[in-house]
Amino acid sequence: MTATKQRLDPALIRLAVVMLTGVLAVVFDTTIVNVALDTLGRELQVGVATVQWVTTGYLLALGVSVPVTGWLIDRWGGKRIWMIALVIFLAGSIGASLAPSATALIAWRVFQGVGGGLMLPVMTTLLVQAAGGEMLGSAVALISMPIVLGPVLGPFIGGLIVEHLSWRWIFWVNVPFCVAGLILAWRLMPPLPGSGRARLDVPGLLLITPGIAAAVFALSRVGVDDGFLYPSVIVPLLASAVLLAVFAARSWRRGDRALVDVRLFRAGSFSAASALLFLSGFTLYGGMLLVPLYFQQVRGTSAFVAGLLIGVQGLGVLASRSVAGTLTDRIGARWVTFAGLVVVAVATVPFALATAHTTEWWLVATLILRGVGLGAVTIPVMASAYVGLAKPEVPHASIITRVAQQIGGSFGTAVIAVILSRAIATHAPADAFDIAFWWSIAFTLAALALAPRLPVPASVR
Repeated sequence: MTATKQRLDPALIRLAVVMLTGVLAVVFDTTIVNVALDTLGRELQVGVATVQWVTTGYLLALGVSVPVTGWLIDRWGGKRIWMIALVIFLAGSIGASLAPSATALIAWRVFQGVGGGLMLPVMTTLLVQAAGGEMLGSAVALISMPIVLGPVLGPFIGGLIVEHLSWRWIFWVNVPFCVAGLILAWRLMPPLPGSGRARLDVPGLLLITPGIAAAVFALSRVGVDDGFLYPSVIVPLLASAVLLAVFAARSWRRGDRALVDVRLFRAGSFSAASALLFLSGFTLYGGMLLVPLYFQQVRGTSAFVAGLLIGVQGLGVLASRSVAGTLTDRIGARWVTFAGLVVVAVATVPFALATAHTTEWWLVATLILRGVGLGAVTIPVMASAYVGLAKPEVPHASIITRVAQQIGGSFGTAVIAVILSRAIATHAPADAFDIAFWWSIAFTLAALALAPRLPVPASVR
């Protein structure tokens, strides 16, 4: 491979910088808000059942807006939809920051979620289409950086704001990113027009939208009800399964005329990548639940210090990001992902063996190593989902992978939370966390079975 081919196109880098500037607001937003939920409940004088809708309402809106992104891009063009999504997210952020009550805050968060739900798949679609097939790994290294770092740095930023400023600042943080993103998009982003010929698959939309919403709602209730075996969880999960099954069967028959072309699952590499993105909820988001709680409940650190400690995992992600992208382009996603999963599992073992007296610096060092593994998993898996796809298929792939990530993150967090809750009920805190970490390792090892199904270039087979 020549040096010229190894370099990303400057136009692609410029487009990535423009879009990443705006999308940083979205990837930090959810985790920052989660840190502030306790403060929001106290200051707005509402209980947990109400304040949790600040997050749940946002996630529901985010989930139901994802499926229409492919149609919107084709109908009105990438640049226009990107800027509209930024404006919606900006308006929602300002509205949330000025909300006089919990009801108003929840309403603005729903509005904000619509913009956020559009931004991530639009960004992925446009950047993957611009990159083409040859440099997918390096391109995805750019795309995935904020997506991976959001859950790592968000709690740290949120802890700083909650401890030193008013809760309203957690929404004002989004404003500079949105404004800068709008200015850069207006000045530097190419027109990226759509064909204008796409017709909206209304029956498909009426199936998939409540299907995703029901799944996200059910999984958000798991933590509130402390388990899956409750009507508030089981009923919407079953409804979601039925709606999504009917949607998939109908979409398979319609092919590229469907809202989402599920025939992409015929490719083994795409199916494996989607499944691995779903399972990443157990390794990334499940781990992001356990680690800060471990430091607070077992080690006795403050929320701010726990956020600072977990932030070092981002150093590992940064260290492996560009290397993982380059290796994916050279040797394919299969072995990079396999090695990354092994590193994540090995780096989690010290937490599963830890006691209240384990040296803190040892745990911090393993967090950095864990971040290296996470970076080596996320980038090749995302890249492999787009290998061999034609340009019109990329928006469909972006929708599917985004839904897999979102539901997988919710499901992984819910399962790990239930495991931890049940363990705490019968064990000492340190032992309970050991059990939960072993489960997290088991889920990571289970993902290893899917890694061999990811593609490798013909030159290294």
